[in-house]
Amino acid sequence: MKVSKAQAQANRARVVETASQLFRERGYDGVGVADLMAAAGFTHGGFYKQFGSKTDLMAEATACGLARTVEQTGQEVDPVGFISQYLSREHRDARGSGCTLAALGGDAARQPDEVRVLFAAGIERLVAALSHGSASDATPEQLRQSRARSLHLMSSAVGALVMSRACPDGSPLADEILTACREALLSSLGSSLAPTDPVGPAGHVAGRPDC
Repeated sequence: MKVSKAQAQANRARVVETASQLFRERGYDGVGVADLMAAAGFTHGGFYKQFGSKTDLMAEATACGLARTVEQTGQEVDPVGFISQYLSREHRDARGSGCTLAALGGDAARQPDEVRVLFAAGIERLVAALSHGSASDATPEQLRQSRARSLHLMSSAVGALVMSRACPDGSPLADEILTACREALLSSLGSSLAPTDPVGPAGHVAGRPDC
């Protein structure tokens, strides 16, 4: 039976969303096309009717995941809230619905430019969101410093999450990494609200699995 154009688009979106989640959970090389299509509810043969290659799907799934990360982070981010939420145990444990940068940044370094360009664009959007507080009349040097602070904040948070996830799930070190980096970053922001609970509040990108 012929599939309508609208249904074909919906099927493609479902595959992209499923891929976005599975890639974050298992890495780009950790899931094959057959398993991915089965998880989305389709046959292996249907893949090549929708995508030219796995790399094409990786690019679309990456764009999807990064867009959702930016959307859930917000256009104007409170850095204190961002760090408290990002470096939480709940976000750490939510690979499939968490930040794409932390889940796939290491994998992306070994992928074609088609994928890496999307990561660069996602990083730029997150830096812009974290730098929103820069005054409209700020000097070029002030803008440079604001951007540098945002890059440091984001790269430190992503790195801490990656290191924590590299430890066994029940490892005290996994929580210690989150706590130490969260408190250090909050202190650098001049906050007196650094949480002491190693679990922390719910992650801003944790929740229902999505792209």
